[in-house]
Amino acid sequence: MRILLLCSSFNGLSQRAWLELRRAGHEVSVELALSPEVMVEAAELAKPDLIICPFLKERVPVALWRAYRTVIIHPGPPGDRGPSSLDWAIVEGEPEWGVTALQAVEEMDAGPIWGFRTFAMPAEAPRKSALYNGPVAEAAAELVVEVAAKAGDASFAPVPLDYRSPEVRGRLRRAMRHADREFSWAEPTEDILRRVRAADGAPGGRARLCDLPVRVFDVYRGPELAGPAGEVAARREGAVLVHTGDGTVWVGHLRLEQEGAIKLPAAMVLGELVAGAPQRAGYSEITYDRSAGVGVVSFDFYNGAMSTEQCRRLASALRYAAAQDTRVLVVRGGEVFSNGVHLNVIEAARHPELEAWMNINAINAVCREIVDCTSQLVVTSIGGNAGAGGVMMGLGADRVIVRESVVLNPHYRTMGLFGSEYWTYVLPRRVGAEHARRLTEEALPVGAVEAVECGLADKALPGPRLEFERRVLEYAERLAADPGYDRLLAGRRQVREVDERRKPLDAYRAEELAEMSRDMFDDRSGFRAARREFVRKVAAVATPERLARHRELSGASAAAGAAASHM
Repeated sequence: MRILLLCSSFNGLSQRAWLELRRAGHEVSVELALSPEVMVEAAELAKPDLIICPFLKERVPVALWRAYRTVIIHPGPPGDRGPSSLDWAIVEGEPEWGVTALQAVEEMDAGPIWGFRTFAMPAEAPRKSALYNGPVAEAAAELVVEVAAKAGDASFAPVPLDYRSPEVRGRLRRAMRHADREFSWAEPTEDILRRVRAADGAPGGRARLCDLPVRVFDVYRGPELAGPAGEVAARREGAVLVHTGDGTVWVGHLRLEQEGAIKLPAAMVLGELVAGAPQRAGYSEITYDRSAGVGVVSFDFYNGAMSTEQCRRLASALRYAAAQDTRVLVVRGGEVFSNGVHLNVIEAARHPELEAWMNINAINAVCREIVDCTSQLVVTSIGGNAGAGGVMMGLGADRVIVRESVVLNPHYRTMGLFGSEYWTYVLPRRVGAEHARRLTEEALPVGAVEAVECGLADKALPGPRLEFERRVLEYAERLAADPGYDRLLAGRRQVREVDERRKPLDAYRAEELAEMSRDMFDDRSGFRAARREFVRKVAAVATPERLARHRELSGASAAAGAAASHM
């Protein structure tokens, strides 16, 4: 079928829907919901058999849902209504939640139901972003394919919403207000975790810290230490440890409540106010474990962004791991594998271009440790989404294993960068020069199955992230015990020696950095503006042509920009 996706942004969930529908054989185009006029015009150009809204904060225009079958993917179980569904589910500790596909009607979230999925909520309060990118995205990906199949069945009719039905357990919930997100450090740790995680990654919990009004993000339970509530007890790796009513919490990120402030590591935001706080163990973004001949370097950076300092620590951890007497090294990412350099830290620097230069050199050092490790076989474990240099970082290993639900964006173009991370070596080596050119120039997402099919990854495994990590570890242990291990390791060394003689890694690095210097210091491709718009969440003014195929084919891209500019 011809399907139009309407979405507020082409985020991870929207990308997953796009990938799943295309894989099911449908013709799919995307339109950003910039205004009612843009949405209606997009439908008139696309003439879709079906409109699906996987992530839409705006109301669907009446003219649209009356003329076309329009299905909303709502992040709540049947009967749940309102714009703050996940926020309330986390704050109120719901044991079960879901995702519902419902038809657009006059009253928001009240249309007839096309299908739904439910899932158990974690016992520990999840971060909203983790919930959204995890079980919600999984359920939504299944639902969009189901909806498309039902739309092709002439006998199918959606079920009217009926609160008397035992399957309809949700209810109308109001939008969360600022007051709902406020908390006091004197509250119990559990309450603080729930309130902050229900607002992570936006808009954050509201509190005062060091007598500053702040938005709080990225919190973890700390040790049960006695101390005045709200006092900073320690710091480590950019996070600060804060006393609560019955213990402590580690706070990873903050944003000042002031015009123009951006989200940054907590210790960076508080600066001299916490400079005297002691360093304390108990919080670490990077760990190393070993068993059965396998060493595992695990890293989990907030939203997958890697600052200069984080890259230096990770490179050091990889050097340490490569020097151990293990046979296989697993490089394992977290909730998000990696999205490359830390744009927020770069934007906040006194000299952003210099910080960007230092950051790209630091992440190159991480990639070099992976590519150059010839004392062990290397496996990258990509259990979360990855983008730009984060994808390229994973490609330097012998084996690249991805989780089936992962979305990869192996390109830099949308940020106005040529790219580095040795991508001109590792990407063509895996997919060929022509396909590497297409991936980086078309700037479209790649699903896990497609990644394996084109050689970007070696294997895709199903299951939740923890189960995926266990299966990757088992695979690495089998690799370490393989009777042909010595031959495999010798093969890795030989390939590197041959490649190095043909063209040294230093040459790839120098060529990439020559291009990046023009992007970062001369701003030849708009990196400065793209970075600022990304960091400050500036709304798009037009749908990118690479997504809006209906506009491209109709020669109507200019009309889209004109309609959006009159908002």
